[in-house]
Amino acid sequence: MAKREKPVSDPQHAIDLIARGADEILKREDLEARLASGRPLRIKAGFDPTAPDLHLGHTVLLNKMRQFQDLGHQVIFLIGDFTGMIGDPTGKNATRKPLTREDVLANAETYAEQVFKVLDKTRTEVRFNSEWFGKMTAADMIRLAAQHTVARMLERDDFAKRYAAQQSIAIHEFLYPLVQGYDSVALQADVELGGTDQKFNLLMGRGLQEAHGQKPQVVLTMPLLEGLDGVNKMSKSLGNYIGIAEPAIDIVNKTMKIGDELMWRWIDLLSFEIGIDEAARLRSDIAAGALNPRDVKLRLARELATRFHDAVAADTAIAGWHAAVTGQGDTSLLPLQDIRVPGEGIRIGALLTAAGITASNSEAGRKLKERAVKVAGEVVEDPATTLPAGFEGVVQVGKRNFARVRLIVG
Repeated sequence: MAKREKPVSDPQHAIDLIARGADEILKREDLEARLASGRPLRIKAGFDPTAPDLHLGHTVLLNKMRQFQDLGHQVIFLIGDFTGMIGDPTGKNATRKPLTREDVLANAETYAEQVFKVLDKTRTEVRFNSEWFGKMTAADMIRLAAQHTVARMLERDDFAKRYAAQQSIAIHEFLYPLVQGYDSVALQADVELGGTDQKFNLLMGRGLQEAHGQKPQVVLTMPLLEGLDGVNKMSKSLGNYIGIAEPAIDIVNKTMKIGDELMWRWIDLLSFEIGIDEAARLRSDIAAGALNPRDVKLRLARELATRFHDAVAADTAIAGWHAAVTGQGDTSLLPLQDIRVPGEGIRIGALLTAAGITASNSEAGRKLKERAVKVAGEVVEDPATTLPAGFEGVVQVGKRNFARVRLIVG
């Protein structure tokens, strides 16, 4: 899957590849030494199955794991079925409700088919941390808790803020970092990956490994991927995400909407095909006016649609996107969205909102005044325009927001 620019035996290439897009490597010299040893390293990343469906933000860690695999290392995809039942307080200003065992297992079932769209199955070790915690006695857990202090726990930013604000902190929340850290002991990890919000927990793993006579793991933190808005981290609750199970056309269309500067961030964190050197060349070409950013963005969109579907689906999606934005080509390639309307039909503003093209009817009204709205390729500016039940075609705002709709009475 990954396109290699140099032989993987090149130590500098390995470091450059691993460091690409990373926020921090602690300690970089330790990583360089372990890579130079020539032995396959054990690369761990933990995932609490709090939700069954993954989006591109979740794949940032998976992509880095895949790069380690392409360098010949063994990755461990750790499903935190035990920790998921505790509830991770990271980044929260209140206790997060823990999941039931049934919730955890139901969510975990969907993980494998999704993660192996990125990871090489033959070089992935899937583990559950209930394997070792399920065998621990109460005494074992108390001994684990004795290896850390309350003062150190309160150094963590979210705990410190809640304590200062006199908000409750449950005892079990202090156990979460310890439990996550002990996973590294149980798995004898050489490297642990995590988001920047997990740094405290990842460093906990280093400390516990030392306490158990192991060489402390290298901690590699990855940034949280900004979503479609280019501001907030990708999140389903904010609606600024691309789900990896979404139709190829949606992956393409949403990717093409991101800003030009965000495109480079996504390339660094999500692309296998556009390497470090090529990305620099593309930036230079765009700056010189020799290349349109849209062409680079389209290449990224094709890569993502291919990864999570296949080349045929990606080509079809690209063709549909071209047809919609240029007004030329076969728009029937676009997915059809059924919208129920009253028998007398629906006004254009309400339709744009119902199709998800505008956020509100008032926004739709503004776009109509700007002559930015088209129905079946024709400009519409009268807000009283009503489309009847039975209409089928493409409605759009500008060049990048469109949908192929069918109006049915209901």
